[in-house]
Amino acid sequence: MGHDGLSELSMGETLGGGNLLVKEDVFPRRLRYRPNAPLILKGITCTFKEGTRIGVVGRTGSGKTTLITALFRLVEPDSGRILIDGVNICDIGLKDLRMKLSVIPQEPTLFRGSIRSNLDPLGFHSDDEIWKALEKCQLKSTITDLPNLLESSGRVLLRRNKILVLDEATASIDSTTDAIIQRIIREEFSSCTVITVAHRVPTVIDSDKVMVLSFGEMVEYGEPSKLIEMDSLFSKLVAEYWASCTKNPR
Repeated sequence: MGHDGLSELSMGETLGGGNLLVKEDVFPRRLRYRPNAPLILKGITCTFKEGTRIGVVGRTGSGKTTLITALFRLVEPDSGRILIDGVNICDIGLKDLRMKLSVIPQEPTLFRGSIRSNLDPLGFHSDDEIWKALEKCQLKSTITDLPNLLESSGRVLLRRNKILVLDEATASIDSTTDAIIQRIIREEFSSCTVITVAHRVPTVIDSDKVMVLSFGEMVEYGEPSKLIEMDSLFSKLVAEYWASCTKNPR
């Protein structure tokens, strides 16, 4: 479809000034899971610039995962649009859209078959590329010990898409492993737009921007260093996180 550079995500209802250089376009303002059901997203308008790291935070039920659901078109927006590089994602096929997006979900999924078929189901990559991806994920030594190597039974590192979504990907792992994953992401996806839905608020402290959701609405959007110095919901979430760590040390 000629949209190989899908890399900049915008949200809203209308073109934001029509600035083609920064592509101030749009995102879905409203979304519900079925007709006549309550709205889950209730009016979100913002732009994720190409190559930036965006953190999405909020309490349970705030709409964080629903935002990602809308991006992958698992549910169609009730109104509004999502544009990537000026392209309305509802105007292209689901395969074309999802082939250009990478996601590391909350729950890892392995399909029946080999390591190769899990990492590269379409057979686009060489053995050498797969081994390099495994090494960067610190899994090379583990896989080497398996009896059939690549055929024993990092998709993201192989695909190299321009938009990477982390849907609370490190919520259930220890802080040390979390730190390793964050380092790999910073090193390997430095030129990508990275959207991180965070359970651990400190995970997004070094993001370029943080979106704070509450009951399906965006209540704050700005630089985390500035939000944390204000009487903001973000600063309260950070304080609550560290207070919980003090009460329940790991």
